[in-house]
Amino acid sequence: MGNTKSGALSKEILDDLKLNTKYTEEELCAWYATFLKECPTGRITKEQFEGIYASFFPDADPTAYARHVFRSFDTNADGTLDFKEYIVALHLTSSGKTLRKLEWAFALYDVDGNGTISKNEVQEIVRSIFNMIPVEDQKTLPEDENTPEKRADKIWNFFGKNEDDKIGEGEFIQGVMENKDILRLIQFDEPKKIQEKLKEKKP
Repeated sequence: MGNTKSGALSKEILDDLKLNTKYTEEELCAWYATFLKECPTGRITKEQFEGIYASFFPDADPTAYARHVFRSFDTNADGTLDFKEYIVALHLTSSGKTLRKLEWAFALYDVDGNGTISKNEVQEIVRSIFNMIPVEDQKTLPEDENTPEKRADKIWNFFGKNEDDKIGEGEFIQGVMENKDILRLIQFDEPKKIQEKLKEKKP
């Protein structure tokens, strides 16, 4: 991927990221310098990625969620992310456009990568999201979504599915776009925490 091992970000990658994320050239170059300090090979491993998420959420356990996020962006399944994949991951999970974000959310929930989502997969991701909510905050959740099982049931019932049914990508995206409540249920919204942490990491 371009100049990933040199100290400068290649113009091709820089232009691509400026076009596809909301970050400025200055921000991207600053983060690249930090990225190279922490990942001298120019690639970040799953363990390093989990460590970054752990620093974002000191009061919870984001390991499972981070692992799923990593999987959804490791498009060539080589066990690492390069700088471009890493920035796209941060952008989409914190502030991406709704359609792109939902395409990513589908990939996140499609744990086995077979092109459909099962109820078990919904439960798995929802459980990983719950692990990131501090226990005190969980106590204030509405009665019908205060456990991973209840939240998964609520999502599944919205789509009108039987236990063994599957949801395709088109149906998933259309359903979520038509119902803001489901959008809230399927995601863990961490933009503020991530943005604050990224600002701290600037040199």
